[in-house]
Amino acid sequence: MTRHVPYNADEKQSMHVSLDRHRDVVVWKLRGLDDEQLRRPMTPSGTNLLGLVKHLASVEYGWLCETFGRETEPLPFDEEDGDADIRVLPHETTEQILAFYERARAAADKVIEEVEIDGVGTAWHGAAVSMRWVLIHMIEETARHAGHMDILRELIDGATGDHPETATA
Repeated sequence: MTRHVPYNADEKQSMHVSLDRHRDVVVWKLRGLDDEQLRRPMTPSGTNLLGLVKHLASVEYGWLCETFGRETEPLPFDEEDGDADIRVLPHETTEQILAFYERARAAADKVIEEVEIDGVGTAWHGAAVSMRWVLIHMIEETARHAGHMDILRELIDGATGDHPETATA
């Protein structure tokens, strides 16, 4: 079922629902594809659907948990390899990456619940950022990659749309 941003909710709730709508699309874009299709490099840089999910899990943990001083599991960031968080390693299974994304979402949701919209944390690069800014950034990040996933999915099997009820094949 597609989530809809409430017409009269407060700012934080509206942004959280908007983020969830895009998160749901990310997961939905994987449905019905096999492991080979999820890992298939679809661009010259090697971008694939599963790698985008791994990246989004990493940035959920980074921007929402680390920024506001919460623990995370080990993240695949590497100063010497800027693409480590988007690259799916041979030993990583689809189930493991989807579970990683689910855990990241759950941990991030807890932080969103606990931190006020004007609450301030410290970004990975040292800047002080508000929950408001982080939510806007995460909506942008997730929507951007959901759009990439829409294109990749269409290239794989012709399926289009941004939510299940608008999909065509």
